[in-house]
Amino acid sequence: MNELMQNSAFAGVTLSLVSYMLGMELKKRLKCGIFNPLLISIAVSIAVLLAVHVDYDTYNMSAKYLSWLLTPATVCLAIPLYEQLALLKKNWAAVLAGIVSGVLTSMACVFALALMFGLSHQEYVTLLPKSITTAIGMGVSEELGGYVTITVAVIVITGVLGNILGELVCRIFGIKEPIAKGLALGTSAHAIGTAKALEMGEIEGAMSSLSIAVAGVLTVAGASLFAGLI
Repeated sequence: MNELMQNSAFAGVTLSLVSYMLGMELKKRLKCGIFNPLLISIAVSIAVLLAVHVDYDTYNMSAKYLSWLLTPATVCLAIPLYEQLALLKKNWAAVLAGIVSGVLTSMACVFALALMFGLSHQEYVTLLPKSITTAIGMGVSEELGGYVTITVAVIVITGVLGNILGELVCRIFGIKEPIAKGLALGTSAHAIGTAKALEMGEIEGAMSSLSIAVAGVLTVAGASLFAGLI
């Protein structure tokens, strides 16, 4: 199996896509938020690699091509935003305030938890970009001296939890405004949360798409300031 992963250009991609398709099918049939396709694909891929004794580096040799699609896929989220441009112009102040408050809350929570659990500076900055898209978060973590691989894992976990729990949290707190739902999901759970926002509606998806970009920029600037606190 190691030889197959090393010699095949698409063995890792095939495993990843098949695992994701399995997750999609489970979610479609069971209609339960816990069966998030990304979460299922991660679990299945890990199980297969452990079963056939293939290490991550070998797997990644043929799976890395999927990562190349991450940035263009994120850029494509501008399409639903363009379709709701008039709504954005009408509510730009509230939208900006919502995103700024979300970014500050995210980094403030990381700071508070770092103090509570006695994290080192390197561990602390690793967690700071947890709520922004992987493409930006990796750069922020590397620039600040964090553990980039752990940052990626934390970003994925944050997004999956936002995707699974986002709609439930909105119901618990009585959040019914589509703009507020979209801003919350995009600011806290980046692209994976935006996938859920798009399921909820066009306005939610558009606002969530905007939040990814703006929250990413604000976090790049804010993380540098927060990094100096520990």
